[in-house]
Amino acid sequence: MYQVYDCLTDAARKWPDAIAVIDEYGEITYAELLAHTEVLAMQLKQQGCAYGLGLGIIMPNNRYFIICLFAGVACGCVVMPIDQRLSNTEIDQAIRDANLHYVLSVQQLDGDAVSFCNLITALPTPLNVYNTARNADSLAVPFLPKAVFMRFTSGTTGAAKGVVLTHQSVMERTAAANEQLCLGTIDRVVWVLPMAYHFIVSIVLYVRYGVGIIVNELFLADSILQSIARHRGTFLYAAPMHLQLLANCKTPPPLPSLRMVIATTTGISATVCKAFQARYGLPVSQAYGIIEIGLPIINFQKSDEFPEAVGYPLPAYSVAILGDDFQPLPPDALGKLAIKGPGMFDAYLSPPTLRADVLKNGWFLTGDLAVCKPDDLIIISGREKNMINVSGNKVFPNEVEQVVDTYPGIVTSKAYSRTHPLMGEVVALDIVVADGYVVDTEQLIHYCRQYLTGFKLPQFVNQVEQIATTGSGKVKRH
Repeated sequence: MYQVYDCLTDAARKWPDAIAVIDEYGEITYAELLAHTEVLAMQLKQQGCAYGLGLGIIMPNNRYFIICLFAGVACGCVVMPIDQRLSNTEIDQAIRDANLHYVLSVQQLDGDAVSFCNLITALPTPLNVYNTARNADSLAVPFLPKAVFMRFTSGTTGAAKGVVLTHQSVMERTAAANEQLCLGTIDRVVWVLPMAYHFIVSIVLYVRYGVGIIVNELFLADSILQSIARHRGTFLYAAPMHLQLLANCKTPPPLPSLRMVIATTTGISATVCKAFQARYGLPVSQAYGIIEIGLPIINFQKSDEFPEAVGYPLPAYSVAILGDDFQPLPPDALGKLAIKGPGMFDAYLSPPTLRADVLKNGWFLTGDLAVCKPDDLIIISGREKNMINVSGNKVFPNEVEQVVDTYPGIVTSKAYSRTHPLMGEVVALDIVVADGYVVDTEQLIHYCRQYLTGFKLPQFVNQVEQIATTGSGKVKRH
């Protein structure tokens, strides 16, 4: 069976001299990437990393994240990237929850993990290997011996779930995604997202198809534009925040190489999409990504006409809108977004739950409420758990935030419910205001009234210094 590590070995064999990564350390080819990975894999095996053991990776966004990821896979470990921005307490909790035996990190760790040794690698700083003193006879995922990756969901609505994937699932979902994306060796993706949360239908996919990865150190608009121009980027895969910053750039350089722009992580407003297209002459295509499935929906066909839609199912996937009885609803009816297709997750880690015990009649319920138009176009309304009930009227926080975030001077916002004695719930709003701006509440509500129905208008507005987000950039709801 084709394994995840074959993605790298095949890329190095087919395109040895092709640029694999451009980062703060310069350029590295696919042949060089494989050579560094094999050295690290050999050292990890000498330290005890072996089949079925859990290996955590805490690395910044650069070539060494990719090297560590594939080196762990080469050892037969179940690999789980951990966001380096987490606190030591959060990292220690992740190590325990995932039953990790070893952790690779360039930073010093506290807590239960015990430093084992420093490896001699091509890294500019020592690579610390931590042995967590777990029993090597106990596999990381004993009920799923063919596991290769673990990743906790970003936890926007409560406790994060450990999602477990096998080699087969990873290969299925990367193949299904690239059937639509059509990426290859002529492409260079400009990378601005955290690799710890976006490494399967992205980093692994890019390596599998010989794509060059341009790692952007800074997430500011000028830095992203310079990377695209200097390194002839063809593909920008970014969060709405990045695209809003780019849309507001007054004097962008010409970007003749850029051919595709995809928005992911959370919903993007039509206003931002249209502003970006007016500035750069390229439509923004929304993509619906979810760790349990991958990239099953994307909006290439109608990104001009309906930029707020997540689009159409990829050829390999089936999508349905289900009612409370888990039966399909007719077009234009609001219901539960459900998906079938290849590469679905194999299990949840804790409590141990196999995929078959999660699906409903073969469907995976995403937790999102959506509408399917008569032509199968999918429009997400919001998370089922986050819905605000204003006297029986449904309000989704993201539809309020998408309007508020276009108001001059507002950096970001968070809409949520607040108990009301007559209405049951009303919309409340936290806003972060840019330096030098003053936002008048009445003027903001008047602005919102142009785009939102009356019951969706915020009744309480609170200015805050920051709004908590998950590692993947989504607003934390609870």
